Formats: sequence, C-alpha cells, structure tokens
Amino acid sequence: MSQQVVLTGIKPTGTPHLGNLVGAIQPAIDLSQDNDKRAFYFIADYHALTGLKDAQLLRDYTKQVAAAWIALGLDPTRVVFYRQSDVPEVFELNWILACFAPKGLMNRAHAYKAIVQHNEDNGESDVDAGVNMGLYTYPILMAADILLMQTRWVPVGGDQVQHVEIARDIAQYFNRQYQRAVFTLPEAMIDEHGAVIPGLDGRKMSKSYNNTIPIFGTSDELRKRVFRIATDSSRPGEPKDPETSTIFQLFRLVATTEQTLAFRQQFLAGIAWKDAKEQLFAVLDQLLTAPRERYRDLMSDPVAISDVFRYGAQEARDLAQETMRHVRLAIGQNLL
Repeated sequence: MSQQVVLTGIKPTGTPHLGNLVGAIQPAIDLSQDNDKRAFYFIADYHALTGLKDAQLLRDYTKQVAAAWIALGLDPTRVVFYRQSDVPEVFELNWILACFAPKGLMNRAHAYKAIVQHNEDNGESDVDAGVNMGLYTYPILMAADILLMQTRWVPVGGDQVQHVEIARDIAQYFNRQYQRAVFTLPEAMIDEHGAVIPGLDGRKMSKSYNNTIPIFGTSDELRKRVFRIATDSSRPGEPKDPETSTIFQLFRLVATTEQTLAFRQQFLAGIAWKDAKEQLFAVLDQLLTAPRERYRDLMSDPVAISDVFRYGAQEARDLAQETMRHVRLAIGQNLL
C-alpha cells in the first residue's frame, strides 16, 4: 500500500462536548486531509462493553457519535469510517494475538493497574474486584484493531501511548515467531502541543466533572452553559489577566487570530465578565450553528448513518481479510 495508514478509535460515550471537538475531533478531521495517509476511523462499540451494559444506550451512543463526527466535518468519502463490530476479523485476530501476549504485559496495563491500586488503597480483600476480562485484555483487542489495518500511525494522548506500545510489542512477538513481517509496526502520533481544555469550573473539561459545554444543544442551552463559567471577583473597568481566565482560554481556541487579539485588549481594559461571556457565546454559537443543524438532520435519518457504516465496513473488511490471509498462512492454517 502506497499510503501509510493512520487509525483512530472513537469510544461511544454520548454526544461530544467542546473539549472533544477542540482536543480530538478537529485534529483528527484535519489529519484526514493528508493525501499521504489513508485514514481509518472506527466506532469502538465492543470496547465500550467493558463498562456499558445497556443495549439501548450503546445503540444511541454509537449513532450520536457517528452523527457528531460527520456533522463536524468528517467526510466519509475521504476516509474509512466503520463500526468495530462490523469487522469480524478483529475478533478472530484478537484471539490469535492473545496467544502471543504475555500475562505480565497485561498486568502492567495502566487501566488494570489503576483499579488494583484503588482496591488496595481502599482495603479491598480482592484486588481484582470490579475487573472483568474485557477490561483486563482490552489492550489486546486494541492491538487487533491497530494491527489488522496495517496501521503505521495512531494519534493518541499521552495516557494512551502504552496501548500503541503493547500493540507494537505483540506485533514484534508474532513477526519474530514466524520470521516474516506480517504486521506493520505501529507508532504513536502524539500532539506535543495539545492543550488541556478548561471546563466551566476551570478544571479539565470532562463529563465526570459535569463541567462541559455540549456542542449540539440549542442556542439557549449553549448560552446558559457559557454563563456558568466561573470567574473571579474583579469588577467592570478593572484590568483582567486573560491567561488566567477560562473565558479567554476557550475563546482563543475557536476564534480567529484577529478576534483573539481584540478580546485580549478588552480584558486588559477591564471588560465586564458578563460582556466577556456574551462574546464567547456569540463566537461559539456562530461556529456551531451549521454543525448543529447537520447533526439534527442525521439523527432524524438513521438510514443515512447505516449506509455510511455499511460502505465503511466493506472497505475495512477488504484490508482486514487481506491481513488475515497472511496471518493464517503464517500460523499454519493454509490447508490444501
């Protein structure tokens, strides 16, 4: 393949918020414009089963996330966009890779270690309490996602680098065992300049903190969220430090350079917090109006999303089946 594969997994956890848009979705969409790379984006619906056991919620979240990414600019005709569950080769490869993954490697996985540490700190007699085998072997399934598509680059945050390293280790074990380069060795693509997106309370924007700005609510809902942003006690006319203001930090993530420079000057001149919030709301509302309408259209037309998945699954399976042909040949399943 002349183009290097770049692959991004998207866990279905409901509709995205502003932090997801700026920190993950927009950079991923920008990457899809690189003609030197072939971009694969998949909804990791089976990964979600480690914690999500509500069937209707899983269906709803999968639909919402797919509609959100398309509404925000992902072009399904330029990328391979599919559901993990639509590519059965993922799960065949998952078992094969499990036979090459040392248990010690799984013991060192961050998610598993975090739960064990939590149980130890809380005096739990069973340090594995709350750990299902899906969570424990999660890195192997992720390795199958990555290696099946002969992925070269995996865009990840710093806390996800280990998963790429595990996939690379398992690929090397397999390639060495059969003395052939069956799998491309993946590398993490890390955004060294990625910013922490502040939430309404100044902490990192996260659903777990209930401090997010949803991007597909109504205009009124967006305004109410913006007006919940915490501010200090400085009064109108008193100079304000833009670098310590959540309002300014969010504004410059979505505004033009000229708008940001003008907004900075207003902070130094003592803009009132109410006026600052009004300006942030205005730039956000303008940015999100068109995607909001596109999202609603997609959510009201489930056939459109199903068609996208169907087309993407076929493309993904074409490559998956080619990879599995080489895997089966390597392990000795090429019966005459």
